[in-house]
Amino acid sequence: MHITLIMVSTVNGKITHSDDPDETGWSSTEDQTLFSSLKQTHNLIVMGSETYLANKKRMKLQNNVLRIVFTRNPKKYRTNEVTDRLEFVNTAPKKLVHNLESRGYTKMLLVGGSEVNALFFKNNLIDKLHLTIEPRMFGLGKNIIAEQDYAVQLQLVSVEKLNDSGTLHAIYQVIKP
Repeated sequence: MHITLIMVSTVNGKITHSDDPDETGWSSTEDQTLFSSLKQTHNLIVMGSETYLANKKRMKLQNNVLRIVFTRNPKKYRTNEVTDRLEFVNTAPKKLVHNLESRGYTKMLLVGGSEVNALFFKNNLIDKLHLTIEPRMFGLGKNIIAEQDYAVQLQLVSVEKLNDSGTLHAIYQVIKP
């Protein structure tokens, strides 16, 4: 399965401002348009529970798109599940990928947060990173990747300036060991 991670961050690597998990309050319109565009090319979207909760009200479930939410307590969300559209799991990433491949999925869009990003990087599952860098810095907030012991090498594929403020969109290929 081909797995693409898409994230927006500040120049200093923060994906949230303080304890507010909603990035739409500080990310540019250009980034939000880019995210929407990339979402349209995927029928499988995976996220962590904090990302789900931050975006739940804006999320529009579609018949042809499966959203998977990682959570330590899937039972807590059972009433929110919608068959083949919204599922909650507490599964090891490699096992999840295997299960999804057996269901016919071939590409995944990983949309965060930092804990889920770290799990997928640690298990060497991410193939490509789309990173929008906003010209901002926050002293407090979550990092792109939660602190864990691993190393990842990236190769820059392209970079584009999205607006006059200096928002950048970089695409990186993950170099597999």
